[in-house]
Amino acid sequence: MNQQLTSRISIIILAVVMIIFGIYHYMYPKNLLVFVPSYIPGGIIWVYITGTAFILAAISFLLHKMVRLSAILLATMLAIFVFTIHLPNYMHAGDVEMQQMALISFLKDLAIAAFALHIASNARTV
Repeated sequence: MNQQLTSRISIIILAVVMIIFGIYHYMYPKNLLVFVPSYIPGGIIWVYITGTAFILAAISFLLHKMVRLSAILLATMLAIFVFTIHLPNYMHAGDVEMQQMALISFLKDLAIAAFALHIASNARTV
């Protein structure tokens, strides 16, 4: 399997994951509302905005349209989540189980952000 095909398959897998994340945000917004910091106004609207962002990034990756911009925006959004949601949750968790969940979310979003930046750095300017 050549490098270009492997890269394309990886991006398609990420796009599918992003679509699933986005759909989940629309299907179960109240489950995700607890992750929106209370000091940010708007509440549940941020869950829908995030779901929409995941779906739009996935569509961009699948259609090869505005890939660099989409990947940078996706990485930025995930970095914001890492530092405003997951890191504070990790540092202030009430028990070990909650701390582990926050760490897993921290690492997951950090890894996906890194992959998105890799996609951005290799995207062709069209």
